[in-house]
Amino acid sequence: MISQRRIVSLIHLFMMQGLALVVTSFLLGYATHQPDLYVSGGLTLALKVIFIPWMLHRLIRRLNVRWDVETLINIPTTMLVGIGMVIFAFSLALPISRLSSSMAGGSLGIALACVLLSFLMMITRSKAVPQVIGFLSIENGLIFAATTVTNGMPMIVEFGVALDVLVGVLILGVFMFQIREQFDSLDIRHLEALKED
Repeated sequence: MISQRRIVSLIHLFMMQGLALVVTSFLLGYATHQPDLYVSGGLTLALKVIFIPWMLHRLIRRLNVRWDVETLINIPTTMLVGIGMVIFAFSLALPISRLSSSMAGGSLGIALACVLLSFLMMITRSKAVPQVIGFLSIENGLIFAATTVTNGMPMIVEFGVALDVLVGVLILGVFMFQIREQFDSLDIRHLEALKED
């Protein structure tokens, strides 16, 4: 995701990330015999694989945005920084995953790498839409960590997170329309021009 310049490709990668989260929930539910994880996987499928990508596609069509050409750091440098973050994430998670008694103790490194790479994507992009996708990817990494390391979250937590994500996406959509209306661009650097009178 950090090397993509096309916003449509970012949305498709976010969709695949959500699909991987669904498969993880289903596999963990099958292995641990927890039916709550099937409901969680279905909720993730409906929200992160179908609804949010559909909403993002609709937003970019209405805003007429297809490319995110401007990045603050060039792509090769971003990729090198990303490789360093992945190595850091796995070295940071290694002592904790050795102590873990769960089936997927090594998945903490993957989740931490996903969170760090999503932060990197948010920092290096100058448009609002990729930053929204980065924010949603951070949430995917946190859900992946919570699901795999603890062998599933309580269902009430899942519903709370799903509601928060849904409300967040709706607010961010309104926010993007307001930026576009005020500045005729989704470049967030235009917000620096705002000053108090």
